[in-house]
Amino acid sequence: MEQSSQFKPIPVLSDQSWTTNSPNNSNDTKEDGVGDLVVQTSLAITLSLITLATMLCNGFVIVTIYQTRKLHTPANVLIGSLAVTDLLVSILVMPISGLYTVSGTWTLGQIVCDIWLSSDITCCTASILHLCIIALDRYWAITDAVEYSKKRTQARAAGMIAVAWVIAISISLPPLFWRHAKAEEVTSCMVNTDHIFYTLYSTFGAFYIPTLLLLVLYGRIYVEARTRILKQAPKKSGKRLTSAHLLTDSPGSAASTTFLTCRAQETSSGDTGAPVCLNHHVQVTVSDALLERKRISAARERKATKTLGIILGAYIVCWLPFFIITLVYPICTTCWFHPALFNFFTWLGYINSLINPIIYTMSNEDFKQAFQKLMRFRCCTS
Repeated sequence: MEQSSQFKPIPVLSDQSWTTNSPNNSNDTKEDGVGDLVVQTSLAITLSLITLATMLCNGFVIVTIYQTRKLHTPANVLIGSLAVTDLLVSILVMPISGLYTVSGTWTLGQIVCDIWLSSDITCCTASILHLCIIALDRYWAITDAVEYSKKRTQARAAGMIAVAWVIAISISLPPLFWRHAKAEEVTSCMVNTDHIFYTLYSTFGAFYIPTLLLLVLYGRIYVEARTRILKQAPKKSGKRLTSAHLLTDSPGSAASTTFLTCRAQETSSGDTGAPVCLNHHVQVTVSDALLERKRISAARERKATKTLGIILGAYIVCWLPFFIITLVYPICTTCWFHPALFNFFTWLGYINSLINPIIYTMSNEDFKQAFQKLMRFRCCTS
């Protein structure tokens, strides 16, 4: 979120910040100039690749959901909306941010600055809030599966998405009211940090409150998932047989031997009738299909639990450093951070828009299969 631009006291890649002052040595100055060019070129290529990868990954997710009818579910509508939001970040925010980061000065004018900052705050906040509504959807689906399955519709998902965007827009709008056109040439694009109340409002609304909600929801989901795993784990003794039948060396069955006292009754016609208990060994088997379903369900719960940890961990690693500095810098007047650090944390937050589609789709078998079919279709048609 380029809200960090409001905390840039000096350009990030200005000549003064990357060169060594050697007025008496022209050779050193030339070498420093070449070094600056190499750094700027490398940085421009790196940021361009990150931006392009973010566009492609989120674009593939959107196309996969759109073309695969099996994925037209309320849960995947939320994931698709997250991909659209992250795609907007890669189109509206990251290219201009890359240009500003590399050049170290703003050259696009005041109007573009206002549009870019509003788009940045809105899209990044909406992306974070999408993680919250996805977590909320999963929480309801796990803890109240029967009732929520009746309410879990695409219309409900659309309503949740609308709420996320309304909150994001409400966070990005206030700075527009106190921005004024400048008569002189605009060389920097930043949000005014004199409004401490807005800094608290925006950081808590865009990150700290959503993060607390994510921690609570994923904590509850983790506990529920662990409870289900323990309930579905097969016990060593005391199994309740839901089905049993006589065995005749049927392959692939997990048979257990029990001692029954049974013998076959013979009717007057000589046919064998219902068994009467005697001392004989009879083998019975637990339904393999039932046990297999339990094993698969437990494996899915474990995988989902791991996925939750990856999602939450990636989100916190990407956004926490940026929002710590965002909150601390305007309040602590004596604090100073290197401007390159602000840009690093800003782009670390942008990378979350690249990680989101990878995590959410690669942890879903339906997505992987649909994506593979789509790629095979593209290759065949080409």
